[in-house]
Amino acid sequence: MAASDVVSPPYIAGPLTLRPFRARLLQPSRIGDPASGRLFARPYRSVGGRLQQWEDRGRVSADAEPAIYVHEYTSAGHTVRGVVGALGLTHRATSRDECVVLPHEGVHAGQADELADRMDEMRLNPAPILLLHRGSPTLRDHMAHIVRSPPTRQFEDAGGQRHRLWALRTAREADDLLVDLARTRALIADGHHRYTAYLRMQARHPGTEADAGLAMLVDHGDTPLQLRAIHRTLAGVRVDDALTALETLGIPAVFRPVATRADLDPATIGVTDGERWALAHLPAHRGTVVEFVHDVLLPALPRGPRGISHHPDPDDAVAAARRRHGTALLLPPPTFEQVLEAAQAGRLLPEKATSFQPKPHVGVLMRSLSDG
Repeated sequence: MAASDVVSPPYIAGPLTLRPFRARLLQPSRIGDPASGRLFARPYRSVGGRLQQWEDRGRVSADAEPAIYVHEYTSAGHTVRGVVGALGLTHRATSRDECVVLPHEGVHAGQADELADRMDEMRLNPAPILLLHRGSPTLRDHMAHIVRSPPTRQFEDAGGQRHRLWALRTAREADDLLVDLARTRALIADGHHRYTAYLRMQARHPGTEADAGLAMLVDHGDTPLQLRAIHRTLAGVRVDDALTALETLGIPAVFRPVATRADLDPATIGVTDGERWALAHLPAHRGTVVEFVHDVLLPALPRGPRGISHHPDPDDAVAAARRRHGTALLLPPPTFEQVLEAAQAGRLLPEKATSFQPKPHVGVLMRSLSDG
């Protein structure tokens, strides 16, 4: 899609609120199993009936009472912990200063509409969006106290993730957490389009369960998500074109293979067509390397790319450069602080600028929109 199709997600005003909800959970043997995707398949209006059938057959469980949940998951040895609830959406911000949920990427309006239509038909939030913030010492003390107690559920899913869940069902259990969270501002780590879809659903159906959307709030200072780069392949752009652009900008390139990702420090990019390799150290500039690439380097090319593809795996980017007679740009990941600074300043990073990992498998915590 063209850059002109990209719009900024709306802002919501504080305080940030998470409300209890009645969770639906897939059977552990079905979480992380690709075959479980058929539960959410077309026709979407049938998802509610399918969910009830799966519940009747023991494939889905439903909590009897609403709760705020603490969810801890471990994937490939990396543990993430957060608070899961229904994020309040009713208060729109009139300025960025009022905003408590900070987007850092734009969204395609049509894609957000499609997601809103889908969740509307399903009557379901199938998974939480991921929000990152820096929690207070008080919040971390509360979380540490909770996770020292026996979990409500714990299991390993079919995809190898390990999960522990604590359901906080009483005001006494949840209030300390919620009061502390009300004072925070959070960065959207994953789910920009779903967040925008939530807001569109809320505008369509105010005063209903659509007044909130499922979210998981993770303390980046406690159990941070890993921030990885997403590399670019420029179809139809030769390495010499990229080197000419760098030379025009006064940026020298050193020819040598990129042996490891450690070669890419926070200000270095790799340039390769799979045969020739160069490293370029970028000058100091405001913002992230991916912003520099899109705002400065690409406009300096003698000829524009026929297309840009995005690759979390650098080897995939190099392979695509070979196939498409193009050039791969291997990028370092931005830091959390860089992304947060951009969001707080109201800058939108280029599409697919970040990859926060690991994400929890779908089906651990789901929220029905028919429980009101």
